[in-house]
Amino acid sequence: MSKYQYNPNELNTDAYLSLEKKVKDLAKTSHTKQEFVKEFNQFWKEGPFSHVALSLSKNTANEMAEYLDMMRVGDQSVSLEWIEKTAILTVNTMMGVDTKERVFEAYREISKKETKSLIIDLRNNKGGTFAGIPLVGHVLTESIDAGIFVSRKWWENNTKEPKLEDVQDLTPWQGWSLRSFWKDIQEVPLTRIQFTPMRPHFNGAVYVLISKESASATEFTVDALANEEKVTIIGEPTAGEMLSQKMFDLPYGFQLSLPIAEYYSTRIGRIEGKGVKPDILIDQSVAMDLAILLINGVKQENALEEAKRKVDKMND
Repeated sequence: MSKYQYNPNELNTDAYLSLEKKVKDLAKTSHTKQEFVKEFNQFWKEGPFSHVALSLSKNTANEMAEYLDMMRVGDQSVSLEWIEKTAILTVNTMMGVDTKERVFEAYREISKKETKSLIIDLRNNKGGTFAGIPLVGHVLTESIDAGIFVSRKWWENNTKEPKLEDVQDLTPWQGWSLRSFWKDIQEVPLTRIQFTPMRPHFNGAVYVLISKESASATEFTVDALANEEKVTIIGEPTAGEMLSQKMFDLPYGFQLSLPIAEYYSTRIGRIEGKGVKPDILIDQSVAMDLAILLINGVKQENALEEAKRKVDKMND
């Protein structure tokens, strides 16, 4: 942790030092590796930063990285439905080569039909890799500098948060390999993240549904989408777990995942610990209902009242 974690200053906080002591004590009292892993991960659910996990793995960290670059997660990752002229694109993970492919294909299908509005449902999406790139790109009207990944090389020489002007002369990172991304962001202080328009372009109104389960790569996807005026974000604030995680091999078969970079949005600043706030705050269970009411022309205040009545009825 002291060698690779993104900001060494965070390892001097009372919250981190207290947790470190718990882990050291746990190492003395655990009877099995499995017991140690279970309790370690339980501690980190309340840890001072996200994206820390311990496991027992038969595969090396490099082998796991190669697997993640090639993995296919199956049909459940993406679905596309229609309600009249509204497309509902549900994306349940950002992991998987096939998830990215299905998002590209979904936009091609949307362009073939007379689609007036689009609902992107990310309420159950805990993040992953790069499927958010096409999810954003097909909605954009122009390129946007969405944010900056910040490694420990920045914090070793700076005390201020990075701003857009700090990366203006940098070439934006491009690629689809998580393994390459991890390598690249560790070698430089700052990594510029830019989204560019993709074809076919969707020009209609877009409603993005989020919840407290929407995390990690999903959060910077939502934040990037929020730069578009035609996008309305509905639901609950996201998880606030926006760091880049890498796996490291340890002795005795242990493997530790820890964050090697944090992310700063050019729109709202640091996302870790804060999350992305919706434009319209409502219980995530009725976010879809509210979006459909708005698409059907119901005034926002009336749509909100109707959605809240539904929440109250469910809680009775």
